[in-house]
Amino acid sequence: MSDLELVNISRLHKRFGDNEVLKGIDLSIERQNVVSIIGKSGSGKSTLLRCINGLESFDEGSIKIGSLAVLTDDNQALRDLRQNVGMIFQSFNLFPHLSVGKNIMLAPTLVKKTTTAEAEKTAKELLARVGLSDKFDCWPDELSGGQQQRVAIARSLAMNPEVLLCDEITSALDPELVGEVLQVIESLAKDGMTIIMVTHEMNFAKKVSDKIVFMHQGRVHEMGNPDELFTSPKTAELAQFLN
Repeated sequence: MSDLELVNISRLHKRFGDNEVLKGIDLSIERQNVVSIIGKSGSGKSTLLRCINGLESFDEGSIKIGSLAVLTDDNQALRDLRQNVGMIFQSFNLFPHLSVGKNIMLAPTLVKKTTTAEAEKTAKELLARVGLSDKFDCWPDELSGGQQQRVAIARSLAMNPEVLLCDEITSALDPELVGEVLQVIESLAKDGMTIIMVTHEMNFAKKVSDKIVFMHQGRVHEMGNPDELFTSPKTAELAQFLN
């Protein structure tokens, strides 16, 4: 692994029964890069993200994040990994019985044994960062979907991860709320966060990504910088997808 490289995926295979969903993925992602994974549904995008986070086991190959190997059968290794890798899902997955502030404080106090005072200070800073500084004492169901997703981003950042995984984080939102979430992701990208996102927001992917990965039928079909990939796709499959 080079000093710049943060994520290394090598010859990754994943099967669900007879269905091979990932057919030998090779992918290298550098620190402070934003990588967007695009492709039709069923091409393996979300499965790839779940493998990176250790939520899905895989059948062959390897994944390394910094010095940590993803070992899905080793609970301690998974705990170490998840302190380093944040994940944001389509559905916000906030705990409804906890206030917004407590949702953000939970993991740092439980996992990192951060003091309550310190966790509260961080939570307030992160809420300010995602534009929700007045929502600390609110309940999740008092917030709009876009606000809940921004709280979910703040909650992920509370663990101070090296890399942030975003799985179609705007697909459950009403169209008018998408922008406020993407704005937060864009500001994180500008601050140098390493982000891997599965998205169908093509204009946004083009704007913020250092690299675009087009997946097709379980393989990395094309990969490159946004300008070349969107303006002159090399394969018929990508051209058809972009149309």
